Amino acid sequence: MTTIADRARPLAGTLADPEDIIYRKVMIRLIPFLFLCYVCSYLNRINVSFAKLQMAQDLAWSDAVYGLGAGMFFIGYFAFEVPSNIIMYRVGARRWIARIMVTWGLISAGMMFVNTPMQFYVMRFLLGVAEAGFFPAILLYLSQWFPSSRAAKVTALFMAAIPMSGVIGAPLSGWIMHSLSGVQNLAGWQWLFILEGLPTILVGMFAYFYLTDRIEDARWLSNEEKRVLRHNIDRESKGKHLHRLMDGLSDPKIWLLSFIYLFFTMGLYGVSFWLPTLIQASGIQDSMHLGLLTAIPYGLATVAMVLVGKSSDRFKERRWHLAIPGVLAAVGFLISASFQSNLLISLPALCLATMGVMTTISMFWTLPPAILTGAAAATGIALANSIGSASGFISPFAMGMINSATENTTSGIVMLSVVLVAGCCLVFLVPKRLLSYK
Repeated sequence: MTTIADRARPLAGTLADPEDIIYRKVMIRLIPFLFLCYVCSYLNRINVSFAKLQMAQDLAWSDAVYGLGAGMFFIGYFAFEVPSNIIMYRVGARRWIARIMVTWGLISAGMMFVNTPMQFYVMRFLLGVAEAGFFPAILLYLSQWFPSSRAAKVTALFMAAIPMSGVIGAPLSGWIMHSLSGVQNLAGWQWLFILEGLPTILVGMFAYFYLTDRIEDARWLSNEEKRVLRHNIDRESKGKHLHRLMDGLSDPKIWLLSFIYLFFTMGLYGVSFWLPTLIQASGIQDSMHLGLLTAIPYGLATVAMVLVGKSSDRFKERRWHLAIPGVLAAVGFLISASFQSNLLISLPALCLATMGVMTTISMFWTLPPAILTGAAAATGIALANSIGSASGFISPFAMGMINSATENTTSGIVMLSVVLVAGCCLVFLVPKRLLSYK
């Protein structure tokens, strides 16, 4: 009698593995929409980096005020991350992802009414509370469809939304602020929050009807396709030793992964919140030109993430595919710090830094699902993301304080390089046996 796994193996003379065809079908159904959701998420999270170029001047704010406000998002995010993901595990991804997106879209649009630093801090905090759990919810959702052996490519395709939100959002943000400033007596930064917040609400409402909570509920799959997908997930889950809710919170390996992510995300948010400012330091002042130039590093990072993810799945190797991009990012930051006033050198260096940082983030998220399953995955993924998200407060706030104290961005960039190298070193403390794939 043939098994499901036997039927899933390629037949002699066929050009494609039947399993590959099934997973391609799942990817086409899920990844583009989740990609769109994450573009909305990241755009609403970092559009403040563009708003800052006008907002700080209009409201007479220092870099320290901006840095603290940018970081307040992650205080709320950190506090509510694990509870949010536990709720998602109980009620299902479809309902919870929709709720998160509608809530944060409303708060993001409400940022247009901010006038004082305290209002800025409160709204950024509430935005973090609203968005808490969104990213780990999607990672947990993907782990319920794709086994770890296919995780790097899938994760890279989904997380390419981070740099693509820069490719899309940077020129869009620059255009909005350049073209709509003064329209209806609103500043360009106010229009930015309105026009990038409202679409998120619509996408969130659509998510409720589009997503499927479980493999068995997917009407767009045949019964045989469902059996193959379920068989692969169940087979892999038997090899994971962390299952219970508390496993995801107490196991030392999860805490190690969490601090690796903390260091890598410090580099990520250094790019996310300060890239337009770093390019502006080379002498570019026009908002539209800043937007176009900022899109270049993000576009190259998108390509790098996908290529490294495919290579990692092909060679079934994770650690070097994670550490090397991190080191390259640190080198890129150091070069950009040394040649800030020379755009011909600093921009390629920032491209290298952005490519490296974005790749470390997508590659990192192949690690937790490799050792977690069930309720442990819900809490463990949320914990790692929550600890890492603390860097979203630490990184912009530290850079803001350093920049204000030194009246330049060089020292802050050096700090980012150091923590990235530290994260790369910690990667090799993860036992290799836990990251082997058949």
